[in-house]
Amino acid sequence: MRPDRLKPTLLIIAAILAGTIGWCGHVLLLPVALAFPIIWARAQTRSVAAIVSAGYYLAASRGLPQGVAAFYASGLWLGLLLWLCASLSFVTVHAVLWTKELGVRPFRYLLAVVLMAVPPFAITGWTHPVTAAGVLFTGWGWWGLAAITAGLMGLVTRMWPAVAIAFAGLWLWSAAFWTDPKLPEGWRGVDLQLGSSLGRDASMQRHRDLIATVKDLASGGISNVVLPESALGLWTPTVERLWIKALQGTIISVVAGAAVVDAEGYDNVLVVLPADGGRILYRERMPVPGSMWQPWRSWLGETGSARAHFFANPTAAIGDHQVAPLICYEQLVVWPVLQSMLRDPDFIVAVGNGWWTKGTSIVAIQRASTIAWAKLFAKPLVPSFNT
Repeated sequence: MRPDRLKPTLLIIAAILAGTIGWCGHVLLLPVALAFPIIWARAQTRSVAAIVSAGYYLAASRGLPQGVAAFYASGLWLGLLLWLCASLSFVTVHAVLWTKELGVRPFRYLLAVVLMAVPPFAITGWTHPVTAAGVLFTGWGWWGLAAITAGLMGLVTRMWPAVAIAFAGLWLWSAAFWTDPKLPEGWRGVDLQLGSSLGRDASMQRHRDLIATVKDLASGGISNVVLPESALGLWTPTVERLWIKALQGTIISVVAGAAVVDAEGYDNVLVVLPADGGRILYRERMPVPGSMWQPWRSWLGETGSARAHFFANPTAAIGDHQVAPLICYEQLVVWPVLQSMLRDPDFIVAVGNGWWTKGTSIVAIQRASTIAWAKLFAKPLVPSFNT
């Protein structure tokens, strides 16, 4: 094979490996994703840059077809279609902004980094290499974000070997001294393995079982318990009264996922339940596109879509604490956590209901992403997932 034909093939293979390894669900492997800008910059033509971008994104999001098929109980074809559609914004941005001109390439890539971090392109902008900042620049906060952004620009220049060596040194140092984020004192997240029944089983027995789980933790000195996304099902006055009655006489505070439904659609929310009364703590800013957030329904005069509160309620108050809530898909994209960090919250609460991702790495990637952001900003983290 001629060298000029071999190079694009090698670049595509390298991009697929970067996406596969970097987004395998192990937080310390996130820096592998930083190979993508190097590969993108080595593309000889715009079409090769587009294919390289597609290879990286599709490999990183490889769990989507199987997950969508499980969620909709459909054939794999629907998952494949949504998988390809999800890649369009990433591929389009990186193809359009690719250039041969060395002088402007870093600024073109900076624009790609920004566009894939904020809506509308960032709605499907997970697999963002900037997430690796939490591994390389642990505790640096906004300075760490600035440093990795500058480094990403350097990786698309002729100086990329020096930048890559510097990143590799930081990576090894971080791995040698790595510790997971701490839990806030008195807080505990509950991981459940209730599959698709969580949020759909509205029986009294299910609520009693969850209440018993909460009280068991409280007996061990935990006063604040976090339950996964959708744990309470539909948020109704009856559910609220049941939990308030169960928590009377205790100092337990419960944060749990639920859904608030009205005639136009629904909100995916977190509620907080102290013994003296419950309230909605947080409304999800970015529900899962396609499966939950379906804006075309309103355009067609239909109902049933989850609402997206894109830039609302970045933090929420629980007692004396300000927390940054992240529900499910919000852990995969960039802007919700950065918007929350602008308010300097005390810690992060990350919940998910990933029963439909069984057999994929999606929940592991969610965990790795939230850990990375918590480490970057030196924030405690309370995770709670159902699988």
